[in-house]
Amino acid sequence: MSVLSRRGVRAFAAGTSAFALALATGCGSPPGEEVGGEGESAGLADDPQFVWAVTGADRQIHEDVARLWNEVNPEEQVEVFFLAPTADEQRQAMFQDLQSQAGQFDVLGLDVIWTGEFADFGYIESLEDLRPEISDVSLPGAIDSAQWQQELYALPYSSNGAFLYYRTDLIDEPPTTWDELYETGTEAAEEAGISAYVGQGDQYEGFVVNYLELFWAADGELFDEGQTESLFLEGDAATTALDFMTEAYESGFYAEGFDSMVEDDARALFQAGEAVYMRNWPYAVPLLEGQEGEESEVAEDFAVAPLPTFDGEGSTSALGGLNNAVSTLSENKELAREFVLWAATDPDAQAILADNSLPPTMLSAYEGAEDPNFEMLRDILTDAHARPPVPGYNSLSLTIQDNLHPAYLGQADAEESLETVDGAADDALEQE
Repeated sequence: MSVLSRRGVRAFAAGTSAFALALATGCGSPPGEEVGGEGESAGLADDPQFVWAVTGADRQIHEDVARLWNEVNPEEQVEVFFLAPTADEQRQAMFQDLQSQAGQFDVLGLDVIWTGEFADFGYIESLEDLRPEISDVSLPGAIDSAQWQQELYALPYSSNGAFLYYRTDLIDEPPTTWDELYETGTEAAEEAGISAYVGQGDQYEGFVVNYLELFWAADGELFDEGQTESLFLEGDAATTALDFMTEAYESGFYAEGFDSMVEDDARALFQAGEAVYMRNWPYAVPLLEGQEGEESEVAEDFAVAPLPTFDGEGSTSALGGLNNAVSTLSENKELAREFVLWAATDPDAQAILADNSLPPTMLSAYEGAEDPNFEMLRDILTDAHARPPVPGYNSLSLTIQDNLHPAYLGQADAEESLETVDGAADDALEQE
């Protein structure tokens, strides 16, 4: 789903405690928050040579990137067409353009999970020959999300990953394992009379992300390297992740209402001082600090850390973000290719993202950062997992939601639910 930032959040400032980064949930902006338009041209070019279709969220940032291109390339100007801010509407608009052979868009701003689907339908050009230009420049996970069956079909543009938020007045050091998190969270919650943990437990893409982060934290892999078969039930990672969620729910480790909780529900409870730990995206940092006129009970009493693993080694997060692809219907493919490469590798273009609260994919954009949270995000993104950009990811996601959500609530058989997901993973490798 699309990468969204909270409007009006100030960019991080080097050397200060201010840290404002975009929300890249893989499932949209915090529910109830409206951003962007329903689909319109930005009007940036008098004589546009090609069109970039991108989410209406973070509109000003994308406009600034396009303006920079137009300044540098006055004879090859780009026009931006802003799609609706919701992922489903974006995907539908681009599909309609491609299926109708209208060819209105030259460059497609794709959610990181759409690469395989668009590639398998033959809607986007292979960019494999550009791999040398980004292999040592972009975040590895971002590159993974831009390829299908080891062939590059898009180039990275923006990214994001998850933080573990914790109460510094209740927790001395952030946990490195999920078991430690469970134990320390339970103890601190009992002493303080609050909930131990909040996150995204509702039946939607956010739940899928939360489950997969546990799955990856147990060394699970959804597919083999060539994305030819499901590895979902290889080893015990799938069971380990589901068992953790089930026990956390049954024991009350998860806050009351966790099973219907989305990003801003979790953020509101943590901000009110009602939870020890929170899994959420970086957009919450400035709000918890009390910026934008926000009231926060934890403004001086929280910090962020990487999400833990089960063995205490490393960290894992789901990767969010946008990639840029070239439409097979474009009549300006070479120019479109130049643009997507420029947006991925130009320091000034990527700096616009960083300076305006959207995490860049260019590694050098994180060099010399004085904000420790920004440095931490770089490390998180370097180790982050891309949700598999296979053709049938949407169907796979729905199967996970329909089966594992009731399973962790004790309303469905766990073994049968996991087997169903495994079958859906195999099916997701084929075109829908």
